[in-house]
Amino acid sequence: MSAEEEGYPAEIQEQLTGFESSVGVINSMLQTMVSMPRNDLLQKLDPLDQAKLDLMSAYTLNSLFWMYLVTRGQNPREHGVKQELERIRGVMTRVKDITDRKKAARLDKGATARFLRHALYDAEEGRAKRPTPGRAPKTTTPQTGHAPKTPTPQTGHAPKTPTSQTGRAPTKKPRKK
Repeated sequence: MSAEEEGYPAEIQEQLTGFESSVGVINSMLQTMVSMPRNDLLQKLDPLDQAKLDLMSAYTLNSLFWMYLVTRGQNPREHGVKQELERIRGVMTRVKDITDRKKAARLDKGATARFLRHALYDAEEGRAKRPTPGRAPKTTTPQTGHAPKTPTPQTGHAPKTPTSQTGRAPTKKPRKK
């Protein structure tokens, strides 16, 4: 039958066909959900997914009721279903925030320390520009630029101050006043 024979304008034929196919999709989804026992379905989900499923179900049913009121010629904005949909949207926003926080990156302190250590690396000196926290800074000798490896023969231990080429400790110059 054509649209005019059924009593509605031909301009809305495409919209009605789309609506009918959408109702068929919703019906098949609901049949799938109803065919499985709810307890079996909930046992397979973690608490956050259970909350999402409950919210989706409540929102879907309230939206369908909204459409039912519209088809009956009633204004759904004056009905309590509007407040219920707003409440469910608010809870959905909170669940989304929780999900986003759960997915947010966590700080790995070890990786951060390695990143900073390598970022502060001085290629000319071949060492870190600043000492790593918890480690003593390395002392170097002026002759080699490396830390002394063996004790000196005179004292039996490594020198505490760097020595010059002559073997004497550097002297401080007096300050001018």
